[in-house]
Amino acid sequence: MRNVRLRDMAEATRIFREMPERDAVSWNSMIGGYAKLGMYGLALDAFQEMQENGIGPTELTVVSALGACAEMGELELGRGIHNYLESKGIAADGYVSNALIDMYAKCGNLKLATQVFDSMSIRDVTCWNAMILGLSVHGQSLDALELFDSMKIEPDHVTFVGVLTACSHSGLVNEGRAYFNSMTEDYKIVPSVKHYGCMVDMLCRHGIVHEAYQMIKDMPNKASSVLWKMVMSACRVHGEFDLANKAFHELHQLMPIDDGDAITASNVYAEAERWDDVEHLRTKVIGCNVSKHAAWSQVHVR
Repeated sequence: MRNVRLRDMAEATRIFREMPERDAVSWNSMIGGYAKLGMYGLALDAFQEMQENGIGPTELTVVSALGACAEMGELELGRGIHNYLESKGIAADGYVSNALIDMYAKCGNLKLATQVFDSMSIRDVTCWNAMILGLSVHGQSLDALELFDSMKIEPDHVTFVGVLTACSHSGLVNEGRAYFNSMTEDYKIVPSVKHYGCMVDMLCRHGIVHEAYQMIKDMPNKASSVLWKMVMSACRVHGEFDLANKAFHELHQLMPIDDGDAITASNVYAEAERWDDVEHLRTKVIGCNVSKHAAWSQVHVR
């Protein structure tokens, strides 16, 4: 489906380039299309080209461009868009303010995210979520939980991802359990795989691996491979080799062995001095033609 959408976008780009005149609507369509497909660099290129062609951005354009800035960590361009809004006297409310908070939070500038949040006359659940999650992932867990406690509106499932992330990062295990139970008991929100992932992450970080293992086994929906990988890695760190082996077998009922899983499992067996299992796994990996993928990194220059 994604390949189909990419082909559609390529055709849309061709038609767009052949247009004798392009208005704000056509530019918005292109920028929004690029952003939805994760082609954030092209979305921002189109946004800048739009301005160079003398077409002023609309609210829709700004939201799409800020979303692309958030995903790419383009803080300076995001700040430039914010400055543009202020220079034109455009109030940062509604969708635009939500996009600004999300952009600043994902780019790590919580001071500016808070300034936008505090300046809003009306706050919907989206902006509360962006602020809570931003604080959580950047280590300000207690501030995130304090903000949650001050919410004036009903939280949703995204809110609790932020809350449980905060508990995980700050070691508030009992509080995390209480918030997780509160989802269904107080707010009638059915936990998703993301919520279970937050709980498993929290428990694994603090060595409560048997509870994490059982939580995955008891999940009403199908566990993802990521959760079993979390448990397997945590079991190795905390010396729970038998449980790591169980997690390894659960994992590979879901998916074939890959190089990372094989290395982790081999290390678990070696640390437990189970050399026969190390050799058996090595033979199995060779038989499955599993190869180690080269790592890669990237840096944004200028």
